[in-house]
Amino acid sequence: MKKSELKAMSRKDLEKLKSSIDDVLAGMAERDKKEALAAAEKAAAAHGFSLAELAADAPKKRGRKPGKAKTKAAPKYANPADKSQTWTGKGRQPAWFKSAVANGVDPQTLAI
Repeated sequence: MKKSELKAMSRKDLEKLKSSIDDVLAGMAERDKKEALAAAEKAAAAHGFSLAELAADAPKKRGRKPGKAKTKAAPKYANPADKSQTWTGKGRQPAWFKSAVANGVDPQTLAI
């Protein structure tokens, strides 16, 4: 279909066409998944295994366990002008900390 033909179509016709295309693409994706699964089962069988056996022996993913929230570090420094501005001492130094140290303030005096 040419671009000029698409421009001549109404919005309703274009939405019907888009819906039809989405349906066809979903069907193709499902067919591709089935073909991939069949190919994987065939490859596993060629080595004397079932796909279920290989999946059971697959290494577990590493990373944080679901449901465990990352805890924040406690703040170690506070801005004397605004106590709501704090810094844990890790990562980039905030501007208020840098300017205080540059003006000769001892970092220990900013400690909480």
